Amino acid sequence: MNKIDNNRNFIAINICVLTISDTRTTKNDKSGELLCKKISLSKHYVYEKKIVKDDIELIIKQIDNWSNIDKVDVIITTGGTGLTGRDSTPEAIIKISDKIIDGFGELFRQVSYEKIGSSSIQSRALGAIYKGKFIFSLPGSSSACKDAWDEILVNQLDNRFRPCNFIELMPRLKEK
Repeated sequence: MNKIDNNRNFIAINICVLTISDTRTTKNDKSGELLCKKISLSKHYVYEKKIVKDDIELIIKQIDNWSNIDKVDVIITTGGTGLTGRDSTPEAIIKISDKIIDGFGELFRQVSYEKIGSSSIQSRALGAIYKGKFIFSLPGSSSACKDAWDEILVNQLDNRFRPCNFIELMPRLKEK
């Protein structure tokens, strides 16, 4: 069974949170705030949090800016993963990504299915690698962000998690 190896020292990382929405503001961004709290409670650092409109070029610009900062390790987006005309987060990430982490979206939908049933099919959550950074794109609902963090990311972003985790891969993400 998967577990935390407490014989290893925890490695804190820097995570950026990007809320993608045409309607969210700093006053009503529940999902972005929830992710920031979860990150901090897990002893990682919120490097920066921003909100951008659901526009492919704006999303790409912000992810690219953060991806060029050496101190940034991971970018988590929330919002824009649905099926409506304005939902464009997956298209933006796919357009720039070096690799897609197919299993992330699949596992997220499995976790989601256990909570909301067949409605989980409407989520286009995905994981990717871009310029040596992990990018995780989550739905805009705070319950979806909670599930993704509590069921997947909290463990995969902990170097003590066994048998393997994303943190161990970070030094090798830019290999050619």
